[in-house]
Amino acid sequence: MRICLKQNFRVSKAMLEALKRTVRALLERRRRATSAAQRSEAEPHVTQADLVAGLQGLGIIAGDVVFIHSSLKSLGFVPGGPAEVIAALQEAVGQDGTLILPTYYQPGGTIQRTCELPGYEFDIRKHGTSMGRLPEAFLRTPGIARSLHPTHSVAAWGRHAAFLTEAHHLAPSVFGEGSPWQRFAELPRAKVLGLGVSMGPITFYHLLEDRLGHAFPESVWQDRQYELPCIDAAGERHLVPVRAYRPELMARRIDHPSRADLRTYFAAEFDRAGLRRVNKVGSAEAWTISAPAFLRHLEAMSAQGFTIYTSPEQLDTVGARTSTTPISGA
Repeated sequence: MRICLKQNFRVSKAMLEALKRTVRALLERRRRATSAAQRSEAEPHVTQADLVAGLQGLGIIAGDVVFIHSSLKSLGFVPGGPAEVIAALQEAVGQDGTLILPTYYQPGGTIQRTCELPGYEFDIRKHGTSMGRLPEAFLRTPGIARSLHPTHSVAAWGRHAAFLTEAHHLAPSVFGEGSPWQRFAELPRAKVLGLGVSMGPITFYHLLEDRLGHAFPESVWQDRQYELPCIDAAGERHLVPVRAYRPELMARRIDHPSRADLRTYFAAEFDRAGLRRVNKVGSAEAWTISAPAFLRHLEAMSAQGFTIYTSPEQLDTVGARTSTTPISGA
């Protein structure tokens, strides 16, 4: 009798969670529909041709390999929604080009909390992304490949899609050897694109942390390594290593809301070095940087002690010099 009650409780709990997910999804669809109607009336309409022209103004051409960090709403009202934005990106790079978008899935909200979720496993066959509407739509795009990773899965379309995504679950760390970021940075036509976002939420930065290891100015990773299960498209189970960031660093990292000073510093530094190209895409302020040059300049900055974790006090001590003199090494 007790066993039956436990089983019924588990079934009821599972049904309740499924019902909650369904209700949340319905509410979110309604919210998006309402928001789209309001924006259609209030904002200028942006066409696919407008988006392609803006991307070309950033120097994106056929054959490029573009890693995209985006804010869909910053583009203005696009009548075709995220699918039209993806079509514009595809048109800009052409059939020989490649697009990569972050499709991270972190049900715990952070790497550490996700790693500590009881019974968590990432299933590429059913898990989506928490990265917003453009990555969501990208996952539904025909011909994409997605990397197998429990917290930092990425999706790619185009010529290099398989190469970029195929070995992520075998990489010794999230951004290390064999990861999409490491492989992306090796491609000569690779460009990082900030589409309506600042220089804060750019995961390309973390490649340098794994690349330099102990030579990086900050010790960013916790010592504990988790082994999280992932299920691939064929249903095969893999254990993937993951380490979480040291929590005390998060409040001074470049993507923290309080670090507008560091985001401004990085934008100015890459502008002074002549590496950042800026243009409007739709209504959005957008920028591109060649990935190999981006990485070289980050390494040069790191050698002088400047990273995405540089404190406000450290910035204050170099303010006069950095206002006129770029860091060498670009």
